[in-house]
Amino acid sequence: MTTATAAITDDLAPTGTLRASINLGNPVLAQGTLEAPTGVTVDIAREVGVRLGVPVELRCFDAARKSYEAMASGQADLCFLAVDPAREAEVAFTAPYVVIEGVFVVRQDSDFAKPDDVDRPGVRVGVKRGSAYDLFLSRTLQHASVVRGEEGADEFRGQGLEVAAGIRQPMTTYAAADAGLRLIEERFMQIQQAVGTTRTRRPETVQFLRDVVEELKANGFVAESLRRANQLDATVAPLLRDTSN
Repeated sequence: MTTATAAITDDLAPTGTLRASINLGNPVLAQGTLEAPTGVTVDIAREVGVRLGVPVELRCFDAARKSYEAMASGQADLCFLAVDPAREAEVAFTAPYVVIEGVFVVRQDSDFAKPDDVDRPGVRVGVKRGSAYDLFLSRTLQHASVVRGEEGADEFRGQGLEVAAGIRQPMTTYAAADAGLRLIEERFMQIQQAVGTTRTRRPETVQFLRDVVEELKANGFVAESLRRANQLDATVAPLLRDTSN
């Protein structure tokens, strides 16, 4: 089992407590309440605390951008975010532990059949501000425009937008609840969820986190955590290939 040296513990948890930023806005990764969160990110945070030999404080937020800001501003030591170039300037990521998908919801009478159809002049896509799919679509859409809000589905409905973007699991539920909506089944992006810390941490600290994540994927910890959370559609990310030989 990968355990931390005293130097790593002091570097990653300088207050003596590992402060983990949890995004309750992603129901695949975290469930429960602010007072009693559950889910794979909570389980990983607590396991990292065990490896460090320190208590864990869970700091919960309702959006990825708030979780990111907490760590970037020094209020948290660890975060659980999708890997994205816009975040990598500040965040040192592990390899992903879970892979999920971004999909579009449109109205039944829409002529959009695949993700590429959405990128047209005049098309407006509702997204959750600061989410992985907001960052991705803002970078990649050539013609359609992004409309940001607290929830992309709310903007889609409230402003009469043409498209809503989100994570497959909640968007599937959202579309199924309204006969006037449908899901575009093909994903528009793959979202790689990883553990992150600030780039100010020592290289051996970041490597420790990377080693722990690989171990938790390999030994079934991540898969079992997803099962307990009833997130059976989420996929454990592949193990990194050993390139040392």
